[in-house]
Amino acid sequence: MAFSLNDETRRLLDGRHFAVMATINPDGSPQTSAMWVGRDGNDVLFSTVAGRRKHRNLVRDSRVSVTVLDSDDPYNYVELRGTTTFTEDVGRRFDIGLSWTYENEDPDEDPPEAVRLIGRVVVHKATGYAA
Repeated sequence: MAFSLNDETRRLLDGRHFAVMATINPDGSPQTSAMWVGRDGNDVLFSTVAGRRKHRNLVRDSRVSVTVLDSDDPYNYVELRGTTTFTEDVGRRFDIGLSWTYENEDPDEDPPEAVRLIGRVVVHKATGYAA
């Protein structure tokens, strides 16, 4: 059975609310990244570049935790746990869309050799105040 996000969680994911993603380093220690997020149905989407630490960690172990904090009330938050897959962000369309949501402008250029990816988190569990 697919996991369904509640209205408040969808509102947080659809707005300009920052998230913190936690992945697992090879030695078992946590690695966190503050980031922008979006949503596709009940999945959480994020942008990264191939080879960054969070990408390498998630390719090795797809388990992830994403905590989204309400910009207006940081006590209102949701933690979403799930697993991640990646697809290429052709033309950086998703990354540019996130930049317009959060910054109202195009993002800085990636280095020419960079491969921009869309991370897709399939949510298995939600906890927190907004859950």
